[in-house]
Amino acid sequence: MADTKYEGEYYCVKCKEKRHAVGTVVVNAKGTRMAKAVCPECGTNLNRILGKA
Repeated sequence: MADTKYEGEYYCVKCKEKRHAVGTVVVNAKGTRMAKAVCPECGTNLNRILGKA
């Protein structure tokens, strides 16, 4: 699953709006897949939980 990309909607907590972005998929310590990206408007880190790996 190296270099897996996720393109879709993320919620930006700083802008308080949904943003469209492309990010990489990582697996956390509990085995949950998460997409990580950067907000195109303000530069804040975005996270989206995708479910179990």
